[in-house]
Amino acid sequence: MQVLLVEDEPAIADAVLYALESEGVACVWASTAEAALRHVRDSAPKMVLLDIGLPDINGLDLFRQIRAISNASIVFLTSRSSEIDQVLGLELGADDYITKPFSPRVLSARVRLQLRRDTISHFASKTTLFQADEDKRRITLRGQLLDLSRYEYGLLLLLMRNPSRTYSREQLMQLVWASPDESFDRTVDTHIKVLRQKIRAVDASLNPIKTHRGVGYSFEPQ
Repeated sequence: MQVLLVEDEPAIADAVLYALESEGVACVWASTAEAALRHVRDSAPKMVLLDIGLPDINGLDLFRQIRAISNASIVFLTSRSSEIDQVLGLELGADDYITKPFSPRVLSARVRLQLRRDTISHFASKTTLFQADEDKRRITLRGQLLDLSRYEYGLLLLLMRNPSRTYSREQLMQLVWASPDESFDRTVDTHIKVLRQKIRAVDASLNPIKTHRGVGYSFEPQ
């Protein structure tokens, strides 16, 4: 399975499924958050098209739950078209934000483009000094296993999957921490500091995690 569609309106789901499958993109439909999480755990989709207005849970909360167990690209597909909603979705870390009503052909094109980007990014990650084994939840540098805590692993993996993208401390806490409301901004700084130390212990010349003062952090592969 490449794409998981999370949408409670059958008519919209039918339109999306038809548009994607006509372009050769495999897609499965879940109408509730519970079904969506089950699909994510069992089938590991490459992308999730996620409606915000679901009957059993807010789509933004479901976004965080999916991020905690999967590294799939997530694209919001919603009728909430206000600028504030779009900014909120993108700041959470969504890969794209598509508003309803939408053109099926444009939707298919944007989905295929995102899948292509993910394929290129995955290939690039296999040819750099860092390699991630997401099934075993471990990251190696120059073939040497990095001894990472749960949150250190989550931080480094997220940054590696999105090279050159700058994340604020708040975004990193929302996407990596299980209970972000119980943590503090400085928690991120502390984990980044330890990550840098562990990377330099393997190769003192490397400093791939860059600080953007007043903004956040990014991963700049060398």
